[in-house]
Amino acid sequence: MSSLAHRLKDRYFRDEDHPYRLFEATIQSLLRPEHTLLDAGCGWTAPILAKFRGKARRLIGVDLVDFSVHPDGLELIKGDLSNTGLPDESVDIIMARSVMEHVADPTAVYREMSRVLKPGGYFVFVTANLWDYSALIARVIPNRFHPWIVARTEGRQEHDVFPIQYKTNTRSAVSKYAREAGFKVESFRYLGQYPSYLLFNGLLFFVGTLYEKLISRFEGLGFLRGWIMAVLKKD
Repeated sequence: MSSLAHRLKDRYFRDEDHPYRLFEATIQSLLRPEHTLLDAGCGWTAPILAKFRGKARRLIGVDLVDFSVHPDGLELIKGDLSNTGLPDESVDIIMARSVMEHVADPTAVYREMSRVLKPGGYFVFVTANLWDYSALIARVIPNRFHPWIVARTEGRQEHDVFPIQYKTNTRSAVSKYAREAGFKVESFRYLGQYPSYLLFNGLLFFVGTLYEKLISRFEGLGFLRGWIMAVLKKD
């Protein structure tokens, strides 16, 4: 992170909640001690799922990765989100953080989430917005280059970067797949944050900050913000 970018981030975004924090707060507001919580695409160590220890009866994580650890209190399953292997109507809440942008077959995944959810259960996810400039740029760059770019702009390990699809990353797409799978869209929000992809360069971060402040000021430009968060309820 450049020193200028650090100062700008501290000045203009200090009091703003990151979309991840709003996402976790939403899960917490819905979760009950008797619930079963499924983290769809939980990651190598299921760090988000672990935050809900003691707050639900069962904590289950599903991902395609080979899990490097098996934390106490978490049930981690290697599997595809379109075929989790979980019983019908066995889960109260499903959460997915920065996962849906990687889904190649949204129809299959939405249907599987609906299948494992109990009636009245929730599927909550936060994902990249297709109309955000970083997503539009990412779409035209071949997936094979993404790990190298992300490693140098965000500092993430290359093995932790997965191919993007952006097949369910607009309001219309979410509404379509949700309806077909038997979900009602309880809420759909556009969220923003500091321009994280531009932290490596102070001038670019400044331009990105001006852009974020502009689109967050006018409601009609909200669809350009970086994130979407959807709360779907199974009918």
